[in-house]
Amino acid sequence: MKEVLPHFNSTFSIDCVLFGFDEGELKILLIERNEEPFKDWWALPGNLVAMDESLDQSAARILHELTSLSNVYMEQYYTFGDVNRHPQGRVVSIAYYALLRLGGDKSPKPLSTYAKQAHWINVKELPKLAFDHQQIFDKGLEKIKRRIKHQPIAFELLPEKFTLTQLQNVYEIILNKKLDKRNFRKKMLSFGVLKDLEEKQKGVSFRAATLYKFDKRRYAKLFGKEISF
Repeated sequence: MKEVLPHFNSTFSIDCVLFGFDEGELKILLIERNEEPFKDWWALPGNLVAMDESLDQSAARILHELTSLSNVYMEQYYTFGDVNRHPQGRVVSIAYYALLRLGGDKSPKPLSTYAKQAHWINVKELPKLAFDHQQIFDKGLEKIKRRIKHQPIAFELLPEKFTLTQLQNVYEIILNKKLDKRNFRKKMLSFGVLKDLEEKQKGVSFRAATLYKFDKRRYAKLFGKEISF
């Protein structure tokens, strides 16, 4: 007799945690939901995985539909599967995260009626979030706090040309602590991965600072292992 396999009732979803840095503020991309449950609530961009999609394909589609953003490199970082995390049934969510330079084509706009609007919001001013999205956000913030100590992810948030003050600002906001200016600059320059562009800031009312660029090729050549900041 042929064995009858049991049916599975769990559903999978994707939640996207996108961090951006703008004008000295660390921001997170949120949508305002236009459907129940949690209609009119702010939430992370997320939705159900289609049966014919891989997880990565689903993450790219969902992000594009809800924010119009495309070609965003995202990484999985955690799975959330508490039994009662969704009021309509068992939903297991795979969380993805990314760090983006804001400006230009990074202005979000929903392409689906599933969301009313999408906005970059300061992480220090988060509204109450739908489902368990606060927990998902907190876990994502923990992730980048750990990574920024050992990998050069801060440069993914900055413009191509930046000052040492801007770089230190990113570290201080993500780590939530003040860093000694002199020691920070000395340490960052000692790694040999910052290229002095021999340019100064333009259009500022204060003394213009030197601009630098992260040298990815030199970093790859020098460091076959992680570096600690």
